[in-house]
Amino acid sequence: MPTVGLFNKEGQKVGDMQLAETVFSANISEAAVHQVVVALLANKRQGTQSAKTRAEVSGGGIKPWRQKGTGRARQGSIRAPQWIHGGIVFAPKPRSYRVSVPKSMRRVAMKSVLTSKVQENEMIVLEDLSLETPKTKEMIKMINAFEVKKALIVTAESNENVYKSARNIPGVTVVPVNNINVYDLLKYEKLIITKDAVSKIEEVYA
Repeated sequence: MPTVGLFNKEGQKVGDMQLAETVFSANISEAAVHQVVVALLANKRQGTQSAKTRAEVSGGGIKPWRQKGTGRARQGSIRAPQWIHGGIVFAPKPRSYRVSVPKSMRRVAMKSVLTSKVQENEMIVLEDLSLETPKTKEMIKMINAFEVKKALIVTAESNENVYKSARNIPGVTVVPVNNINVYDLLKYEKLIITKDAVSKIEEVYA
């Protein structure tokens, strides 16, 4: 059973915490992680891009000059793609980029990333993370105590004080545990997570 250190906000170790082996010591599947990340990024795309084809731009109803005898190349319309203000060839149109991934694959990918975080010592478990008022200085102090530059901070519940304290710190993001995803876990150098949030992950993925 994997064990990680338990820290306070000052960066001092206060004990150890045993993690669920089925979640934090699972077999790592790079293929599942890759497929889930591709799907997450694809699903973020709006797909609202649009341009006009030669059939949609205005004008061009008459042939610009006669077919033969001018010495110039034949032209059928001033709105053909080779003309300035002409239509776009293979113009992009609104479409959905959505990619579906099986729930079982998402679970495998999440366990794989969490396991890699533990194996590479990139996961810091906090005994508690509570602030009476939003205070960026306190959050910076905590980040510096762990010598971290880019961090994903995961709380058990939505915590407005913690969120407001960290939102202006470059490279630091705060999310509740029910909003974490594989892409964000990979994106950040360190995962700083509360003890309660770890328990919730184990409830869902164990």
